Amino acid sequence: MRIPCVDAGLISPLVQLLNSKDQEVLLQTGRALGNICYDSHEGRSAVDQAGGAQIVIDHLRSLCSITDPANEKLLTVFCGMLMNYSNENDSLQAQLINMGVIPTLVKLLGIHCQNAALTEMCLVAFGNLAELESSKEQFASTNIAEELVKLFKKQIEHDKREMIFEVLAPLAENDAIKLQLVEAGLVECLLEIVQQKVDSDKEDDITELKTGSDLMVLLLLGDESMQKLFEGGKGSVFQRVLSWIPSNNHQLQLAGALAIANFARNDGNCIHMVDNGIVEKLMDLLDRHVEDGNVTVQHAALSALRNLAIPVINKAKMLSAGVTETVLKFLKSEMPPVQFKLLGTLRMLIDAQAEAAEQLGKNVKLVERLVEWCEAKDHAGVMGESNRLLSALIRHSKSKDVIKTIVQSGGIKHLVTMATSEHVIMQNEALVALALIAALELGTAEKDLESAKLVQILHRLLADERSAPEIKYNSMVLICALMGSESLHKEVQDLAFLDVVSKLRSHENKSVAQQASLTEQRLTVES
Repeated sequence: MRIPCVDAGLISPLVQLLNSKDQEVLLQTGRALGNICYDSHEGRSAVDQAGGAQIVIDHLRSLCSITDPANEKLLTVFCGMLMNYSNENDSLQAQLINMGVIPTLVKLLGIHCQNAALTEMCLVAFGNLAELESSKEQFASTNIAEELVKLFKKQIEHDKREMIFEVLAPLAENDAIKLQLVEAGLVECLLEIVQQKVDSDKEDDITELKTGSDLMVLLLLGDESMQKLFEGGKGSVFQRVLSWIPSNNHQLQLAGALAIANFARNDGNCIHMVDNGIVEKLMDLLDRHVEDGNVTVQHAALSALRNLAIPVINKAKMLSAGVTETVLKFLKSEMPPVQFKLLGTLRMLIDAQAEAAEQLGKNVKLVERLVEWCEAKDHAGVMGESNRLLSALIRHSKSKDVIKTIVQSGGIKHLVTMATSEHVIMQNEALVALALIAALELGTAEKDLESAKLVQILHRLLADERSAPEIKYNSMVLICALMGSESLHKEVQDLAFLDVVSKLRSHENKSVAQQASLTEQRLTVES
């Protein structure tokens, strides 16, 4: 029926009727246009060409403040018409945003919040528009946060609250709106929901508990909103979230651990939390999830520990609290997200901690697992973190025993491959570790370095103009260290390194140029 209306040329006259002063005519015209636009590309296109959307928005704007029932009915129909017009169509939604529909609808919601049908229409429209990135700025310039929180506090029915949640979630992805929602008191509402629903086994309550606690965690992703709620570690919100971690409810454990990971995004917060016993709470939580544990809780708690381990002052405290022992219980995990966070946590903990790095580097089970994960081609993150931890164990321990363990476990080839990574930081870490191996245990590693074709790789790195200065520098340091091995020395001579190195003497980076002169002298003397 819709396409014949378009073909018959009825759309333009209908849109003209929107200029009528008669409320009944406007009502019926709005309904007709809403029906024509419903799920019909042709209908929407015709309304668009006739300029119908702008006229409807102008009506909403001018009628917004009138609260009599007849007017509210008309406003509801016009909102419905705009929804049918733009539903699941990004370009038409963007058009409505440019026409200023958002501030108009927010004002409408504020004035007519007692009208259930109109409120529902506004919420559905917000839910659709909020998915568009371009809408967030406009929403942030209105008092949408205040209106939604006010509305949320009044709702008792699950379905109504669910509708508001569906608007809040996409809006809360915007940092400015996160802060507005926190200031409008949303967090207190969410904490109340958690308290009410935590012991219920009704499906609706379980859903609401999850949605509420997830939204709470999302609000903490904004730096300003997170800091406001942390309140120097004394905030009531922070204290309530802490109480979720020892809870028996997996959803709350998860939200609590994720919230701690979000609070742990600056050194001050991390230091305060470690000094106030949060590490022990997270370790207890992980201990509850070792055997057949909840993977999302494991992942979240490890994320929190990793973030807490970033400040230098926290590392020794966390090591003496036994964090590595707790983390190593998850070595047998077959879940890549857990493996990834486990590796990141250990790498953070041993940074500049020689004793811990040596202890872990001599742990054969750990090193063998790392070597295995270095081949996890389906999981680039796990593969990358395994390589980085392998290198870190050598760099921070500078221990012969650690190097021997890594050689015996077959780790050398992975460090050589890591030197060819597309990430400069990883290349660098690999080259420094390899230089330490060459300086401390060249005899032990010699055969593995040969079969991994290290010398050819170094030649390629030095000859490649795209190699970063620090890569060229560390490659030359490594070449000099390899001269102590007869077989590797011969490979260096066969590849005519002198030509490549002598060109680098005029490199714009002074350190590279100086190292090139030293390397050239060494190659000349040893040739």
